[in-house]
Amino acid sequence: MSVFVEVDHVDRVFKLPTGGEYIALKNIDLQIHKGEFVSLVGHSGCGKSTLLNILSGLDQPSAGGIVLEGRQVTEPGPDRMVVFQNYSLLPWLTVRENIALAVDRVMKKHPQAVRDRMIDHHIEMVGLQKAANKRPGQISGGMKQRVAIARALAIRPKLLLLDEPFGALDALTRGGLQEQLMQICQENEVTCVMVTHDVDEALLLSDRIVLMTNGPEAHVGQIVDVPFPRPRERMEVVKHPNYYSLRNEIVYFLNQQKRAKLHKAKPVVAMAANGLEKVNLELGFIPLVDCAPLVVAKEKGLFEAHGLSQVTLNREPSWNAIADGVATGRLDAAMMVAGMPLGMTLGYGNQRPRPMVSALTLSRNGNAITFSKRLFDAGVRTLGDFKAAIDRRPDRVHTLAAVHPTSMHNLLLRYWLASGGIDPDRDVSVTVIPPAQMVSTLKAGTIDGYCVGEPWNARAVSEGSGVVMATDNDIWPGHLEKVLGVTEAWAEQYPKTHLALVKALLEACEYCDDRRNREEIVDLLCKPEYVGADEAHIRQGFLDPYDRGDGSQPEHVLNYIQFFTGKANYPDVSEAVWMMTQMARWGITPFPRNWLAVAERVKRADIFGQAARELGLVDTGRDRHPIHLFDGLVFDPDEPLKYLNQFAIKRDLRIEEVPMDAVIVR
Repeated sequence: MSVFVEVDHVDRVFKLPTGGEYIALKNIDLQIHKGEFVSLVGHSGCGKSTLLNILSGLDQPSAGGIVLEGRQVTEPGPDRMVVFQNYSLLPWLTVRENIALAVDRVMKKHPQAVRDRMIDHHIEMVGLQKAANKRPGQISGGMKQRVAIARALAIRPKLLLLDEPFGALDALTRGGLQEQLMQICQENEVTCVMVTHDVDEALLLSDRIVLMTNGPEAHVGQIVDVPFPRPRERMEVVKHPNYYSLRNEIVYFLNQQKRAKLHKAKPVVAMAANGLEKVNLELGFIPLVDCAPLVVAKEKGLFEAHGLSQVTLNREPSWNAIADGVATGRLDAAMMVAGMPLGMTLGYGNQRPRPMVSALTLSRNGNAITFSKRLFDAGVRTLGDFKAAIDRRPDRVHTLAAVHPTSMHNLLLRYWLASGGIDPDRDVSVTVIPPAQMVSTLKAGTIDGYCVGEPWNARAVSEGSGVVMATDNDIWPGHLEKVLGVTEAWAEQYPKTHLALVKALLEACEYCDDRRNREEIVDLLCKPEYVGADEAHIRQGFLDPYDRGDGSQPEHVLNYIQFFTGKANYPDVSEAVWMMTQMARWGITPFPRNWLAVAERVKRADIFGQAARELGLVDTGRDRHPIHLFDGLVFDPDEPLKYLNQFAIKRDLRIEEVPMDAVIVR
């Protein structure tokens, strides 16, 4: 189905009298099809009416745009009509004259007889024949709204925009008008966008319901498909088996947004220096190629440029040490595996939940699944071969390793195995080993393979102990990999310091993705205080063609490690929800019933956006669309439980409410 109306990454920013800015809408990305009825639902102040005004052309976006049938909307026009809550009728004109005002203006090229028939037809359509010669002061509120609807439809708009059109009416009148509107829209294939606070009204009228998050920086939180067949009757809709589950889902979303608005941490006053609350920071990292942004920010003076006068990079032995260091306050912040902030917030491994914040993605891609050369020489060249080897010798336990339970290494390794019919907990054993110990453990024969970042795959290939079975590009190209992580308490206590840290690392990420700088970065990473590995191993994929060790020709892999391009750094909520489905799939954490609230509390797009804007960089988020992995399964971020339930290989699922109004741990 072709797109009829496209809301293309729309932002709306209002200038404040104080000189600041208020970001009402942020990165609104929405496609509407011809004849579709879409409702915008959210709390007051979430920008619903602002978006409607932009669609109508009465207001202009600060960024992005509206495209209607291939043409950009830049001003009001007769192809879009708005029905307001307050009717907007001229009190000195009759019903007929109010409708004629629009028809005569838009259809003035048509003969008067044609216009008269058009007016009569729409008066009859809304059942106002007997009131045609009455003025607005002589008719009821419901009749006035019918006049407004008739006037809007009489000029045959391509898009009908409804701003809480029935909000001021009594229940009986409202119900009658809703059914009349449904009938008119269906018979005339009218495309509608409606703003409403009424959940039942949205379910009755809509094909899709767009749920908006709180402002400022309101965005699309969730889109609910309404499966009720048309034509619809109110009682049949209420009796539909999905009605109350959909209603509860929408009400639940709204309640979570209300709680999120009430949740505000009390900042702790700190001594300021250079405008920052804290300037001496301890940052943790693991010696991997994708620690490059931290190294660049340190070596190129980017931390100092943003007021962070003394930043110490602490080379940590494992990801567990990273998590413990940040949780206990030994480290102010750290490079973390992608799922760690979410896992710590949810309390992975039965640990005490600790709210975390991740406002910056440091890198994407960069991992590979490496098997021992022994398996390769025994004929295991594909995932299918591995499954056959397991089936032939069920008594032999193959052990594979990942770097942390919440890492993408673990989640993607398990996903890859399960896609081939291998249960990662029953058919093989998956253990956790620090990255630097992978190669030696593989050589010793203690494990049969692993998933890790570079340079540890390249080293195994170079030394003849391993063969790369799959890279990230084979499984999920462009997935998030490393992130900046801090405790929520730290972020609230040192907001200016946090922002400065994000800005310094964002600049470093941009520097890292300029290939002209990579020779220099290789030299930096080779220093013993950073990665300290062989230069040839660091260059693999980062700068040089990638050698899988399987006898094939080394190849240049596009974005084998990605630091900045393609909106790489945006803290994406959809990816966070995918990670939570996989952590729940394997029993690492429960799946949060309030998944969107959890994801948005951890993934702080507002902090990222402020940092990007202050640097003069684009702060637009990644497109909100389904995620496709290599096996053809599609992840819809609006229906994570449906996605999760379709997997044949998984553990018993735990679905739990995560209290989001708890006191922040300091």
